[in-house]
Amino acid sequence: MVRPTVDGRGSKKRQQGSAGPKKKPADPVVPSARLPAGRHGLPHEFVVQNQRERIITALVDTVAEHGFKETTVADITKAAAVSRRTFYEHFADKEECFFAAYEMIAEHLRKSMGAATEVFDEWPQKVRAALATMLRFLSAEPELARVYAFEPVAAGGEISARHRASMQGLMKILKAGRPAHPGEHPLPDVTEETLVGGIFSLIIREIIAGRTEQLERLLPDLVELTLTPYLGAEEATRLARRDKPGAGSSAAAASPK
Repeated sequence: MVRPTVDGRGSKKRQQGSAGPKKKPADPVVPSARLPAGRHGLPHEFVVQNQRERIITALVDTVAEHGFKETTVADITKAAAVSRRTFYEHFADKEECFFAAYEMIAEHLRKSMGAATEVFDEWPQKVRAALATMLRFLSAEPELARVYAFEPVAAGGEISARHRASMQGLMKILKAGRPAHPGEHPLPDVTEETLVGGIFSLIIREIIAGRTEQLERLLPDLVELTLTPYLGAEEATRLARRDKPGAGSSAAAASPK
């Protein structure tokens, strides 16, 4: 799995109080490079990019530890080992810095989930693949999971609005199942929005409980939740049961084309 480039290495700390055994990172963890003080002779473009990535990484770490509302610019600059002046050369405020981090995570998930769905022909398999990909990534990166799933809801305002807008990709995947709906009447227009809201409510519940690293356990419930309006309860339950413990490996739940 390709990890999103926040500072070229992913996040650096584990979630505070998270339950369960720690997972081995998907990629080697490379410490973020700190520029030497004084005249280092490095190209200006490299210096600027290095500073920006360090600031974004520092925001992820401090927000994961303290929460967005409690995090200050001073916290971020201290963690990034840069001056306030350097911070403001890159970002107008901590909200703009948060948006930069959030968009990196959201873009990575959009691409990963899209690639996962392309492997399958059948719509239910595409839904399962998208959900499995998202849960796998979030469980492996607790700090990024908090920034992506929990903090936008807690922060409210423009941050929450952008988070809702970023859900369009998952909603589009779900909408593709409307032709399979067996009912006489079409599904309500808010069906996909409601389903995605339910998905993230369950994810946030696990994050708050310190079980981020166990998010993949939600897969059977989320598959059943999302498929039921389109396929009916019986068929949705049958397909979701494949992902329950004792039903075989989740990787064998659906066969790619």
